[in-house]
Amino acid sequence: MFTGLIEEIGSMLWIRATDRGTQLQLSAPRIAGTIQTGDSISVNGCCLTVASHRHEEIVFDLLEETVARTNLGALKRDSTVNLERALAANARLGGHFVQGHIDCTASIIAFAESDSRLEIALPEDRALYVAEKGSIAVNGISLTISEVKPTSFVTWIIPHTRRYTNLKNARAGDLVNLEFDILAKYVERMLATPASGASLRSQSAEDRGNGAQETP
Repeated sequence: MFTGLIEEIGSMLWIRATDRGTQLQLSAPRIAGTIQTGDSISVNGCCLTVASHRHEEIVFDLLEETVARTNLGALKRDSTVNLERALAANARLGGHFVQGHIDCTASIIAFAESDSRLEIALPEDRALYVAEKGSIAVNGISLTISEVKPTSFVTWIIPHTRRYTNLKNARAGDLVNLEFDILAKYVERMLATPASGASLRSQSAEDRGNGAQETP
């Protein structure tokens, strides 16, 4: 679990196929010395497990699903990525709950150097997950949606976010990872299966009527 508050901008060293599958190596001087093999790290919003680390470098194994669903497979040497370590139990939650499970990628429609307004394309089948003033993770960054359009959404980027994330290098046409708010997904699931919930409640009432005792 993550918060969407980026700790470091990492730099991609290489991504390649090995006998273990696809591997990604990053340079991350700030956090590399604080992690252990097996730790979870959000890389552009995608939860990855540390396969190995040495000095300032971290290596991750990537599944085919990860390469296909995220923008990590399109990285080139020196590409920048947003990094965040997993949320500690005693830490403040400054952003919103981010699982690190990328839902899709989308293209930046507009983001000028002199502008704080970021507009991103919204896939039609994902439109129900966004709402004005709602939260969304873009490349792992917790952002607030300011406007929802039929085929896109808009968020405003404060100077701190632009400076300390890889949005400082972002341009129109760039592909970003999107993770929609987990609450929206659960609400959709519950609304999609109302009969199941009603059936369970009905069965519970029937059991009580038949003298069944609930375990405390």
